[in-house]
Amino acid sequence: MQINSVFTHTDPELLPILEELRRREPIFHSAGFGTSTADYERATAADYWEVGASGRRYSRHFILHSLSGKPPAFADQLHWETSDHALRRLGPDTYLITYSLRQNDRLTRRATIWQSTTDGWQILYHQGTVVSADENDVAPS
Repeated sequence: MQINSVFTHTDPELLPILEELRRREPIFHSAGFGTSTADYERATAADYWEVGASGRRYSRHFILHSLSGKPPAFADQLHWETSDHALRRLGPDTYLITYSLRQNDRLTRRATIWQSTTDGWQILYHQGTVVSADENDVAPS
């Protein structure tokens, strides 16, 4: 499979930010994102929400409540692999990071909108989409 460069392009001036945000992904499953409920609260905007790979929507409150009883496992311990990272600036302090996440037999495309604040990086939105075919730029049959 060959990746079209439009999917993985990052402006060279954004490479340091891309590396900084890569260490925080996958969110809730990376020590760079956080390891405690307090970390998760700091790293998520008050109006954060996400669309999971199932298509379900989850509020910040729901996620934080779920994580308070059962901290997540970390991606490196589970041997999950990320690839095809790209970063795009959406506004003065707002960025979209995209990448692929392989979790054993499951492949998802991930997108997170991050904002740089005076208190550090915060996520505004996240989405994961299950990939049914490991192909790009191919019309569904």
